[in-house]
Amino acid sequence: MGFYGDAMTNDSTIAPFRIEIPQAELDDLQQRLARTRWAEELPADGSAAPAAGPVPPGWEYGVPVGYVQRLVERWRTGYDWRAWEAKLNAYPQFTTEIDGQNVHFLHVRSPEPDATPLILTHGWPTTVVEWLEVIGPLTDPRAHGGDPADAFHLVVPSVPGFGLSGPTRERGWDRYRVARAWAELMRRLGYDRYGAAGNDGGSLISPEVGRADPEHVCGVHVTQVFSFPSGDPAELAGLGEEERGKLAFAEWFTQHRGAYDKLQSTEPQNLAHALADSPAGLLGWHAQLLGEQLDPDFVLTNVMLYWLTDTAASAARFYYEDAAAAPVQQKSNGRGTTVPEPTTVPLGLANFAWDFQSIRTFAERDHQNIVSWNVYDRGSHFAAHDAPDLLVDDIRQFFRKVR
Repeated sequence: MGFYGDAMTNDSTIAPFRIEIPQAELDDLQQRLARTRWAEELPADGSAAPAAGPVPPGWEYGVPVGYVQRLVERWRTGYDWRAWEAKLNAYPQFTTEIDGQNVHFLHVRSPEPDATPLILTHGWPTTVVEWLEVIGPLTDPRAHGGDPADAFHLVVPSVPGFGLSGPTRERGWDRYRVARAWAELMRRLGYDRYGAAGNDGGSLISPEVGRADPEHVCGVHVTQVFSFPSGDPAELAGLGEEERGKLAFAEWFTQHRGAYDKLQSTEPQNLAHALADSPAGLLGWHAQLLGEQLDPDFVLTNVMLYWLTDTAASAARFYYEDAAAAPVQQKSNGRGTTVPEPTTVPLGLANFAWDFQSIRTFAERDHQNIVSWNVYDRGSHFAAHDAPDLLVDDIRQFFRKVR
C-alpha cells in the first residue's frame, strides 16, 4: 500500500501498509532546512541567573540555537531517512478505520504460539519509533536470552492525530476515546485477553484501556502514574519527606518546563502554523522534551514522522481535547473538588531515574489494584530507547503476575 492517505477505509477492513515517501517530499525538506532562518538568543556569558531546578547550562530560556543547528546539520548531511523507512517497513504494518479515524499500527506476532497479546502506546513528541528497541526482546525472548514463556504478540499503534495515523478530522480525540479505539482494535485483531502498556501519553491512555475493557484486559503497565493532589489538605499532610520532594519537583516542572503542555492544552493552533511550515521549528519545539541525552537519529526520526504526515497540529490538539474531557470523567469527592474513579485492572509501574517521579500515595487513590511498583537508578522519560533492558524485564515480571 502507499502512504497513509491511500490506505483509508470506510469499514472495519484491516489493510496492509507500507511507508513510501515520495522523493519530492524529501527534496522539499532539504530545501527548507537549507534556508532555515535561525532564532536570535542571548549570548552564553554567564551573566544571567539560571532558572531554579535541573536545567542544563544554556537551556535556561528553552531549547538553545546551537542544539537545533547541530541537529539540522545532521538532518541535512548525515541522516538517512531511507534507512529508517526500511527499518520500519521490516515490521508488518496495517491501517484500519475506527470511529471514523484512520489508525496505523505495527502488528508483530511472536513465534511462540501462546504469547500474551500486548498493545504498546507512545506519547508526545514520539511515535511508534519509541518502541523499536523492545520489539525483538518482547516478541522473541528465546532469541534474546530470555524465557519463551515471557513472549508477547505486539500491537504498536500510532495514536490518532500522531504520525502515521495521520491528522484527526474531528473533535474529541482524547485519552478516553483513544482507549476505546484500542479496545476495538484488539477485538478486531481477535485478541480476547490482552495487556496494555505505555509511556508519557501512553501512560494516560493505557489505564483507560483497562477501564474501558476490563473483562478483556489482564493488566496495565506504565512508566508514569500521573496522579496529583486532589485538593484534600489531609492528603498532603500524610506525605512523607520523599514524596514531598517528588511533589515539589512536579510543581517546579509544571511552572518552568511545561510550556508545551500549557500551549497545547489551551490554544494549540497558535503554534501549528509555524510547525507546519518550518522543519527546524518543529525540531526545536519537540526538543524541549527530547533533548540532548538521546541519540540524534532517534530524535530526528520521531520528528520526521510528524513532519512528513503534517501532524504537529493534530498531535497538539490531543492535549486540548484531553484537558476538556477530564472533568467529564470525574466525580465529586464531597469537598468541592473532583477525583477520578479508581481503576481496578492490575497496574504495574516502572519508574526511571530521569523522569517524572510518581507518588504512590496519590497513585493508590486513583488505582486500587497496584501489583508492581519498581523504581530504577537509570533511564529517562524514553526508557524504551535508553534503558530497554530494564523496561523489558519489568514488563515481563509484571505480566507473569497477571496473565
